Amino acid sequence: MKKYLCLLVSSFLLGIAEAQIRLPHILSSGMVLQQKADVNLWGWAGPAEKISIKASWTEDTLKTVADGNGKWEITIHTPKAGGPYNISLKGNNFISLDDVWLGEVWVCSGQSNMEFTYNWRKTKDVAADFATCNKYQLHFFQIPKTTGETPQENCDGTWENCDSNTLKNFSAIAYFFGKKLNENLNVPIGLISSNWGGTPAETWTPDSVVENNKFLKEWQQKLKPTPWWPTETGLAYNGMIAPITKYRIAGTIWYQGESNVDTYESYATLFKSMISAWRDAWKEQFPFYFVQIAPYKYGTPDVAAYVRQAQTEALTLPKTGMVITSDLVTDTNDIHPHDKHDVGYRLAEIALHDNYDLKKFDNFSPLYQSYTLNGNKVTIILSNANEGLHSENGNARDLYIAGEDGKFYPAEVKLNKGSITIYNKNVTAPKIVEYGFNNTQMGNIFNKGNMPVAPFKIDIK
Repeated sequence: MKKYLCLLVSSFLLGIAEAQIRLPHILSSGMVLQQKADVNLWGWAGPAEKISIKASWTEDTLKTVADGNGKWEITIHTPKAGGPYNISLKGNNFISLDDVWLGEVWVCSGQSNMEFTYNWRKTKDVAADFATCNKYQLHFFQIPKTTGETPQENCDGTWENCDSNTLKNFSAIAYFFGKKLNENLNVPIGLISSNWGGTPAETWTPDSVVENNKFLKEWQQKLKPTPWWPTETGLAYNGMIAPITKYRIAGTIWYQGESNVDTYESYATLFKSMISAWRDAWKEQFPFYFVQIAPYKYGTPDVAAYVRQAQTEALTLPKTGMVITSDLVTDTNDIHPHDKHDVGYRLAEIALHDNYDLKKFDNFSPLYQSYTLNGNKVTIILSNANEGLHSENGNARDLYIAGEDGKFYPAEVKLNKGSITIYNKNVTAPKIVEYGFNNTQMGNIFNKGNMPVAPFKIDIK
């Protein structure tokens, strides 16, 4: 009995002696923390282990104690952007985090068009920046593709400075987004890439959100399993988003939807639910800016148009913004348009205007707002078009009008300041108006700043 007690005590003391502070990979040297914010630091240690934390931007030393499960968490306030700084943590061991920067942190997520890197296609727009990209104070954290049956507390990844080598295998859209932010804000930019080509939105949505919604669950079950990426609810979220939800961010950019064209009926509800769930997980109503899926020859007519319509509906949520890509595609047989430069810049300009209050960035795609009916003529009122509209080659296309019989006719078009008036002599009582509402042809009408009008479908009441 004495021998047993001695072994038990020895094991207990050995456990205490070996207990060490551990941090999630997202909290590591080279990281960017959100400036002028209360940010979280967290990790693991021995139960009841006392931990002291000192950041070099403050004279204060923070103290905390790990709980009975060996977990600890503390909040520290960050001043305005700058660096490099150091954060030291002392318990039974000592950790020094070096090359720590304060700036703006964005999550960049979605499927393959957000994942798209220089190494995929050797794109010229990325290669043109190899000689200068290291001057933009960009810092990358790339989360590898992984799943989890339950929300995970850690993920692999390493913070890296942007240079010609690290850029080659990082999201091109995220890079151009971050570059534009840095050029205009002049602060360090932290970009967290969490992407998986081919994934439907269901796998990026917490399992409970879908499982507790009969409508979403029924549609999720219609997704076809594949050996290349997860389709089950929550798997990518658990492995690639949940581990970073304690990390304070400025916002998220998102490019996804191609893998939901066959289940477009549920996408409006799903997408808005996913955005809300992410904000709930972060406990913050952060900005969420996204890209409308590009023209592509899908096998079933108009499915992409309905996904785009569902994406547009997400703009009813606060602090959202959408980029249109119809004018950036040269080959509708390629689901991966090569122009990531303009996509990243357009996302950045929304952020600079809406989130950072730089009002000089005010040129955005016109969006459908409302309509008026005068006899057989329908006038469509648009946002972002008060300075006028024009069509490519002077001939507006892809506007159609239908009556009660549902038969569509090409519309006669008049472009006004802030609106479009259409009619067809064969339609005396208009009931439906469509603009660019198919998989590949998304119209050729632009505002004065040459931003494309977003596609739309209107039911006339």
